[in-house]
Amino acid sequence: MKRFFIKGGKRLQGRVRINGAKNASLAILCATVLAQNEVILENVPMISDVLSMVEIINRLGCETVWEDVDVLRVSPPLQVDDMVPHRFFKKLRASNLLLGPLLARFGRAHIALPGGCNIGVRPMDLHFKGLTGLGAKVSLEHGYIRADSGRLHGAQVYLDFPSVGATENIMMAACLAEGQTVVENAAKEPEVVDLANFLNNMGAKVRGAGTDVVKIEGVSFLPGGVRYSVIPDRIEAGTFMVAAAATGGDVLLENVIPLHLEPLRAKLREANVEVEEEGDTLRVRVTRPLCSIDIKTMPYPGFPTDMQSQMMVLLSIIPGTSIIVENIFENRFMVVNELKRMGARVKVEGRMAVIEGVPGLQGTRVKTSDLRAGAALIVAGLVADGETVICNAHYIDRGYYRLEERLRELGADIRSV
Repeated sequence: MKRFFIKGGKRLQGRVRINGAKNASLAILCATVLAQNEVILENVPMISDVLSMVEIINRLGCETVWEDVDVLRVSPPLQVDDMVPHRFFKKLRASNLLLGPLLARFGRAHIALPGGCNIGVRPMDLHFKGLTGLGAKVSLEHGYIRADSGRLHGAQVYLDFPSVGATENIMMAACLAEGQTVVENAAKEPEVVDLANFLNNMGAKVRGAGTDVVKIEGVSFLPGGVRYSVIPDRIEAGTFMVAAAATGGDVLLENVIPLHLEPLRAKLREANVEVEEEGDTLRVRVTRPLCSIDIKTMPYPGFPTDMQSQMMVLLSIIPGTSIIVENIFENRFMVVNELKRMGARVKVEGRMAVIEGVPGLQGTRVKTSDLRAGAALIVAGLVADGETVICNAHYIDRGYYRLEERLRELGADIRSV
């Protein structure tokens, strides 16, 4: 298993370019199945989750070629292989986003129940509700999801929770459905908007993405034949922002969309971190003492759950008491016990964590349980006194491309084995 070795105490300084968004890339890769002709995707991060998704769509019948480190050419299938082994789907949660495209294009889908990080219950009921509303018959058989339909038809779907995955699945399925589909209480995340933009570039008619009501007018086919660039990854950018703040550094982030980072920027500024915007760059630096703050995770445009663990590390070394309330995933506090091993004072009560700031953390051997917990432990290692060894570090590769190399360029003492 991969491990990171970090000697803390180094101030991060310099500039770093942010890669394409993991979650947007995964959804768009699924959407390529809808196309009639080849598509070229730019700014696609060559991370393990993306490589797993590429392997899955190849098994389904797509043909893919990496033209460059972040440029992927995808030729969609004329027909699909229904029996992709379970081991391919269990690697990542986003494989469930193939349900909508497969149903819409081929009238059937047979995929294994997805895997992914163990961060809490992530049911498929809203996906099933939406696809059933469009006319599909969905069932669970021996660990597989089976869905069948003729041509799907438009429907009005209300989501009990603004689920990103359900919004994306329904949106993709509705692109080839007959008539209009209206998704109410839809997720507003930037990744949903990016998927809608990609679909529209291919010939779909999606309106309202980024609001709580998305309308999709079905078309008979999606030509494809487009070249599309994925948005920058707001969570990768946020991780570098928090790392810069925690180390008292001065880092310029390039290739970002500042609006996507506003929930995090607001909280960092509240904690006295300086965040300056100029075009598609953000400069993060610390020039005065930081102060404790409170955070509640919420669906976008609220504070992102994917940044909660990293912020916990920053708050653990700020004097005073901070509170984090996790409203999305119940297992997002799994990193707490590892941070306690490093000297953090964190008390968890249900979905709330109370953090008492300490003068500093101490390096030790820790183990990551999921992608964002791994990112948090990286930040903890950067600020800790002595050496930190992070085990199970393969989780981190799921969402960050060559993270250790880029941190070294900013002055960190980090290596992987």
